[in-house]
Amino acid sequence: MKVLITGGLGFLGRRLAQAILDRGTLITADGTEQTVENVVLFDHAVPDVAPFADDMRVQIFIGDISDRTVVFSLVDQAGMSIFHLASIVSGEGETNFDDAIRVNLDGGLNVLEAARTVGGPCKIVATSSLAGFGGQLPEVVGDTTRLVPQTTYGTTKVILELLINDYSRKGFLDGRTARLPTVIVRPGQPNAAASSFFSGVFREPLRGVTCALPVEPSQLAAVTGYRSVIRDLMILHDLSADQLGHDRTLGFPALNISVQDMLDALEHVGGAEARDLVSVEADPTVQAIVSTWPTALEARRALSLGLTHEQSLYEIVSDYMEDYGLVARNGE
Repeated sequence: MKVLITGGLGFLGRRLAQAILDRGTLITADGTEQTVENVVLFDHAVPDVAPFADDMRVQIFIGDISDRTVVFSLVDQAGMSIFHLASIVSGEGETNFDDAIRVNLDGGLNVLEAARTVGGPCKIVATSSLAGFGGQLPEVVGDTTRLVPQTTYGTTKVILELLINDYSRKGFLDGRTARLPTVIVRPGQPNAAASSFFSGVFREPLRGVTCALPVEPSQLAAVTGYRSVIRDLMILHDLSADQLGHDRTLGFPALNISVQDMLDALEHVGGAEARDLVSVEADPTVQAIVSTWPTALEARRALSLGLTHEQSLYEIVSDYMEDYGLVARNGE
């Protein structure tokens, strides 16, 4: 079978591709386990170094997801699986409204329409975000909380959630959407997401670089580790349509923490010298975006379907340090 990952050259895209290649099979829309023969990583920019160069199953395709012809050329097999991760992120979406609409809406609709016309039920897993929530929120937010996004990014994600529900209801495809908490710790350089500092507060100090926090340590947040997100995306893909029912969007499990909890975890693994590299430098633009997001999530439905999450911030940071060759200062 063929697998397409949009945004496939990003951090999560690459890790997802590796997990799929390591496992070697996926459950298709008809419920059968099929061998993965081809993984296409579709993204908008040429990478400095091509990943998976030694794996003949992997192809890299560079293009614009808002180009209907390009997307239709990639979604070309009945029964294939698509992981739709490509997106203009939150901060960038607020600055560049037209790009957010073009990539997040036009691009997403291209993926759905291509799957609709390919001649057989494709499985689609799309990523959404807790940014779909906003306005007057309860203390704890769950799958049944009303969606009133306060950013263009969140709005485009909610629209795609609804479209996937409807395309699945009509039998055009077998879709499901992962509504993600903030995913940490992302390696590399900061990106344009308003949530970028949630990774930066660990990533930068642990390599001896200063980090400016744009929000106060009292800020509450819902976060999860990338290892559990990858595992849960695979689980979500393999669930049957009957298990998901009419609502194809699943809120992923999260740890409900404060930024101060993150600083404490940083000091635990990196020592006081790492903690001292973090300063609070309020950014009203970032604060305005982050303050619209839920401060606590519950995911009873996801947990009942077998999805999991890390048990502590320390576990998340330890996984990151293990994966990227860092050593805890306390010797643990």
